[in-house]
Amino acid sequence: MGELESGHTDISRTMKFFPIRKDDPRTLSKEQIDHFNERGYISPIDVFTNEEIGDHRAYFDDLMEKALAMGHDSYGINAWHLRIRGIYDLVVEPRILDCVQDLLGENLICWGTHYFCKMAGDTKRVSWHQDASYWPLSPTKVVTVWLAIDDADEANGAMKFIPGSHLHGHISFEASAKDEENVLDQTVASAESYGDDPVLVPLRAGQMELHSDLLLHSSEPNPSERRRCGLTMRFAPPDVKALSGGRWGDQKGWNRFSVIARGNDPTGHWLDNPRPTADDIPPKGWAP
Repeated sequence: MGELESGHTDISRTMKFFPIRKDDPRTLSKEQIDHFNERGYISPIDVFTNEEIGDHRAYFDDLMEKALAMGHDSYGINAWHLRIRGIYDLVVEPRILDCVQDLLGENLICWGTHYFCKMAGDTKRVSWHQDASYWPLSPTKVVTVWLAIDDADEANGAMKFIPGSHLHGHISFEASAKDEENVLDQTVASAESYGDDPVLVPLRAGQMELHSDLLLHSSEPNPSERRRCGLTMRFAPPDVKALSGGRWGDQKGWNRFSVIARGNDPTGHWLDNPRPTADDIPPKGWAP
């Protein structure tokens, strides 16, 4: 794959991995940064105490109950940092940002959040994919934080990574077959050929992992009697831009979902949404 890829669109994006050059990290270790460069992720990272994540889990439980009552499904809490204070507060949590800053620099934009909540007995999976294939952003420098709200392990469908796959740049994908029961809609065929053997990434509630937007990852269904919920937060440096065209249509707008989580945006491209004044659950079908 070359540096400039269409990503199955008619717009050009710079889709390659940009190694992190950080000689004096403040929070992460040099070994963790080397691991991110070579393997595409860092895991696990301790963030919250049991009591702290327990408080947020209770907050999420109440939020999910209200969301389901309004017709949303367990994967429907997407971009609600614009409307829900508890999610916004996680986006600007210093202990999370300290780690992300060591990878992306002192100016951090969070443009997206999404709870991936696999209920007990959920038959859906997430097929092998790269996050960057879904986003009209360039260059590919986004780092995803996956914060475990519940314990995630093999039994309840923890994520799997293909280490080193991020070094291939953009990888072609196919539309997911119906019988995959994919939560998303893209599948990379022969994913295991793009890196080392897949690794399971278990997390205890309150821990997080960080991964590159080009890293191939997936997760299996949850046949267990335990829920598996995690919150994704997508961070980028200000030189990443939201584009238009192709499969995303002609209107610009992805930069309006954002929060300047730390520092500033000298480019003026990203909107700095304020903390919501109250929790406001959107109606079914709402999109930011």
